Amino acid sequence: MPDPAVPPTPPVPLAALLAREDLALRQIAGPTDPDLVIHWAHTSEMADPYPYLLGGELLLTAGVHIPEAAGSGTYFEDYVSRIVAAGGAALGFGVAPVHDMVPRALVAACEAYELPLVEVPPQTTFSGVARAVWQLMAQARHAELRRVTEAQQSLAAAASRQDPVPSVLRQLAQRVGGRAVLYGTDGAEVAVAGRELGPGASGALAELAAIVRPVEGPGATPAPSSATDTVDGTHLAAYALGTGQRFVLGVAAPRREPGDHTIASVAAVLLSLLTDEHQSGTGAARSSALVRLLLGAAPEDVAHLLGGKRWVVVHACPDDPAAPDAVAASALGAALGSALVDVDGEVVRVLVPAEREPAPQSGWTCGVSSAVGPQEWATADMQAARALARARATRTPLVRHSERLGLAGLIPPAEAEAHARTLLAPIATNPALPETLRTWLSLHGSWDRTAVALSVHRNTVRQRVARCAALLDVDLDDPDVRMELWFALRQLGHE
Repeated sequence: MPDPAVPPTPPVPLAALLAREDLALRQIAGPTDPDLVIHWAHTSEMADPYPYLLGGELLLTAGVHIPEAAGSGTYFEDYVSRIVAAGGAALGFGVAPVHDMVPRALVAACEAYELPLVEVPPQTTFSGVARAVWQLMAQARHAELRRVTEAQQSLAAAASRQDPVPSVLRQLAQRVGGRAVLYGTDGAEVAVAGRELGPGASGALAELAAIVRPVEGPGATPAPSSATDTVDGTHLAAYALGTGQRFVLGVAAPRREPGDHTIASVAAVLLSLLTDEHQSGTGAARSSALVRLLLGAAPEDVAHLLGGKRWVVVHACPDDPAAPDAVAASALGAALGSALVDVDGEVVRVLVPAEREPAPQSGWTCGVSSAVGPQEWATADMQAARALARARATRTPLVRHSERLGLAGLIPPAEAEAHARTLLAPIATNPALPETLRTWLSLHGSWDRTAVALSVHRNTVRQRVARCAALLDVDLDDPDVRMELWFALRQLGHE
């Protein structure tokens, strides 16, 4: 956590102040560490400035407080030691108007106590030095705000991608120049991005994540929301995600830059939303509904526990060829407004209350069923599957099932099915043939789109359709023949 004594502005490297040609400052003693920073400039002519320092200052003095016999005693050692004890970052000594040069005993004391000593020339005022410090701070603050703003925008864009969690982690790791890890409820790494860590830092980051992970059970001590550490020169931080699911974000960086904490906090908020269950009802209600279904209750008897009366089923597949993982599926469900999500191979199925009209989702191709009651969930599932197949074939982001009444409604179902079985019997023994014929007919005889929908070569489609025409002994260029075959395929559930 930040020290409350430190100002909210970024510190300024002493080297940046020394580089200002208008000041003509010169370091004449103490270490020349490029990482040495100052938090502010303060002027004091007190013989003991300790009570008036907060730490991190460039203390400016003209030596008014120095007695004439100071060089023969321990005055300078006592003076410098008190500045160091107070946490002063550096000492600036003005050679005018009291002294013509920096006392040699002061130079020796600063060398002994490793306090940087800066000579301030006569033409440079202390107010000019203080103003330069605040100018450098303002520039650093502006650069930090720009860096944080750019990081926020890139993290938000990453969260909207098809693989939001890995994308956010990759963007975070890139922004801090290190590694980002999402730890699951059991402490295992769910997703990682960025540079590899040494075994010491990796183990320490996992231990840090365990510190902030909420502890369950009566009488458990509340865990901190974040924690930091440094191991083997690597800066580590862990953030508990606000999902109630005990996920933790771990961040490791070689340097602790201004704005890193803010950037990591933004990523933690986004990951909290992405890993959240986004429940449409309480977890207990959903669990109760599942138990009742398993014990024989009818769907319509438990649907009220899930928060809706009429539902649509959404089938979705990622535009990326990689199979969706549980986190990506959960993020899709959150975007659609439902936590009722199932990953079935390369397809994600989501049961959505009908009042939450599904919209196209970036990075996904979706098929949506008509709105049904709970007793028709199975029918809606088939409708969504058919709509998804058509969406993929036509390369449309979202296709909805059509509810228009067709000619099939004018013929008794048993008679229609018997006719279909007789008509399609010659090709029924090879499931690939009726499926290819159905897809080809649904796409108006397009070889290319049928090949895409079935994930086969267009020549394979031509061969199968030709085989169907031969076995059925029909002319597939005849629209009446196509209509009759389409009707038959629908009756046997191949549509």
